[in-house]
Amino acid sequence: MDNEAAFARALLDAEAAVPEWIEGRDGGGAERRFSVYRNNVYASLVDVLAGRFPVSAKLVGDVFFRAMARIYVAKTPPDSAVLLRYGGGFADFVAGFPPATPVPYLADVMRLEWAWHGAYHSADAEPLPQEALAAFGPRAERLALTLHPSLRLVRSDYPVVTIWELAARDGEDEPVRLPAEGEDALVLRPALEVEVRRLPEGGAVFIQALQDGATLPEAAARASSSSPTFDLVASLAGLMRSGAIVGMGESA
Repeated sequence: MDNEAAFARALLDAEAAVPEWIEGRDGGGAERRFSVYRNNVYASLVDVLAGRFPVSAKLVGDVFFRAMARIYVAKTPPDSAVLLRYGGGFADFVAGFPPATPVPYLADVMRLEWAWHGAYHSADAEPLPQEALAAFGPRAERLALTLHPSLRLVRSDYPVVTIWELAARDGEDEPVRLPAEGEDALVLRPALEVEVRRLPEGGAVFIQALQDGATLPEAAARASSSSPTFDLVASLAGLMRSGAIVGMGESA
């Protein structure tokens, strides 16, 4: 292991010893100064996570969130210099983090925030005009749709969109009774702003099938199997209005 790699390993591993070739300014040990530097690096990474998951931090409080984030940083340090990608596994970590058990929806809120982050930094694409679908006409049985590259789905057993909306508000609000059922979210950036939409029954299955390459009838069949109340016309119209469809063609 070269000196650079050894330095990085020691910096991100709180249990690792200071590399022996590092010396203090007086030629003596560098343990204290290295510890300060290591702490600053940890604090910076915790700041990155706090900025990436602001709603989740608000839900549990800054002190708890930062303590939890520090443990995550210690267990899962960055594997790339591109910090834009750091934090993708934080929600899964929180789902198995015992102190977070009293907030069972926290991991899904974090998944929603990570989806928002991914959508914000995704590639641009021009949505198709709403009349484009009608032009395909009688060949609809072979129609395959291309969805916007920013599109993300988050499925939850909790009312995650409602929780996210309420927690994201500024100021004090009147107490709100949360829905008892779970919610699925569509996260999309069709233009400059990221949008989070609550999906109807079967909507997530329908969209996931389209993302997987299913034709329109195949995706509709999967959605109907998962939810008898699935409404193809409403779901398709919702996708068009939201700017989620960027291309269409006949499946091979």
